[in-house]
Amino acid sequence: MHPMLNIAIRAVRQAGNIMTKYYEKMDSIESKQKGYHEFMTYVEKETRYQMIAIILKSYPQHTIITTDNNTMHTGDQHVQWIINALDGSINYIKRLPHFSISIAIRIKGRSEIAVVYDPIRNELFRAWRGHGTQLNGYRLRGGMVRDLEKAILSTNCSFKMNPNASPYIKIIEKIFTQCADFRRHGSVALDLAYIASGRIDGYLAINLAPCDFAAGELLIREAGGLVTDLTGSHDYFYNGNFVSGNVRIVKALLAHIRVK
Repeated sequence: MHPMLNIAIRAVRQAGNIMTKYYEKMDSIESKQKGYHEFMTYVEKETRYQMIAIILKSYPQHTIITTDNNTMHTGDQHVQWIINALDGSINYIKRLPHFSISIAIRIKGRSEIAVVYDPIRNELFRAWRGHGTQLNGYRLRGGMVRDLEKAILSTNCSFKMNPNASPYIKIIEKIFTQCADFRRHGSVALDLAYIASGRIDGYLAINLAPCDFAAGELLIREAGGLVTDLTGSHDYFYNGNFVSGNVRIVKALLAHIRVK
């Protein structure tokens, strides 16, 4: 196994231990005194600190990028660790057991390693470029659904109307009538891991940050899936717009997006 993959796995597992410990204390006196949002922020900071400490102990010269593209440690820009210490914070606050921790390692602008960890289900998705995607040691090959009308899709859209979301809502409305159903789980990284495992057939999102999808997109590609932006190009790291699934599902989604 790649040594950096080993460190990434160690970091997400240690962070997961912290997160599940506090998850059980969500209704404690301490959390109520702090307020649920403040308590969640405290947990996220502690898990992030633990992840960074583990990474820098082995690779002190590397750069670490966290949520919202903040650079917590600036080192060798050729090697970047993109981490998300808690993806699905609202679910965490509500004790809805669907959230994740993720790490993507990019070397010279190319994703090489990805880990997405669900600490509640103890499911660890991992990918190493050229070596495939695995879930708890078992190889994943993505979904086999070929037709959009049979596909279960997911999105990051909250369906809460606002002026900026209006064009995207129209796209969702159009595709909704063509697919089997839509889901919105609240953790982008887990949704993308589910694309890689075939639990979800397609994903459509806008305005994502790299920490949201950097790990998931490699999981999908190494499982045989396709990732593009809304135009079918590969600029999603720069514009944050994201379409994924197997080749036929992505082509069908892009065809509907392009129709005015």
